[in-house]
Amino acid sequence: MYPLKYHKAASVDDAVAILTKGDSAKLLAGGQTLLATMKQHLAAPGDLVDIRAIAGMSGIKAEGDTLVIGAATTHAEVAGNSDVAKLCPMLASLAAGIGDPAVRHAGTIGGSIANNDPAADYPAGLLAVAATIVTSKRKIPADEFFDGLFTTALEEDEVITSIRVTRPKRAAYAKFRQPASLFALVGVCVADGAGGVRVAVTGAGDDGVFRHDGLEAALAAKWSADAVKGVKVASDGLLSDIHGSAEYRANLIRVMAGRAVAAS
Repeated sequence: MYPLKYHKAASVDDAVAILTKGDSAKLLAGGQTLLATMKQHLAAPGDLVDIRAIAGMSGIKAEGDTLVIGAATTHAEVAGNSDVAKLCPMLASLAAGIGDPAVRHAGTIGGSIANNDPAADYPAGLLAVAATIVTSKRKIPADEFFDGLFTTALEEDEVITSIRVTRPKRAAYAKFRQPASLFALVGVCVADGAGGVRVAVTGAGDDGVFRHDGLEAALAAKWSADAVKGVKVASDGLLSDIHGSAEYRANLIRVMAGRAVAAS
């Protein structure tokens, strides 16, 4: 690794100040992506800002029918939390399927969505339930937050503090795993909530997570696994690589959508 300065932020304001003044400063929570890229010399921040000790940055609470999940909350905590199981079991199931136990006990929900890997699970889940991402500056709807491959609406001095999820009527996530990485070759989250029927797809789009209008329309008309069978899923704009062609992924989107609806 290259030389760097390590900072243990005492507050969100402290973290923001270091980000503003630092040398290509990066936030550190679980480090599951950042540390690996640093070891490969694909990232070389001059300042590393550890946010894990900031009060309120981790933990989960229920405010009526809304979950408030601290950005530094680990995947394992999301998977095992009773409030998540009650208000949005889809999210608990999704978190339980991320990586392996070591990743789930270190990686954080805020770190995952800030990185916005095109095959990550949380972006599809949060987009489908119309979650709100709360930062040090503002509240960002999920539809406006995810902005392409490894890109979000976050500004350089902006810190995710929590994620808010309102209880959906029903929701489920199904993914076809890439066996080596355990990321989603294709993952589909279906949800029927305050924002209506929404279907979000990860792992397949060449520009990252996206919603599928055809599947949403079919499920709005009839919420059943059979309803998605006749939906045309085009291969245009889908990834094609050694793991699967765009046509293969298009078929998987429909299959995973059907499995998710059946599980909801």
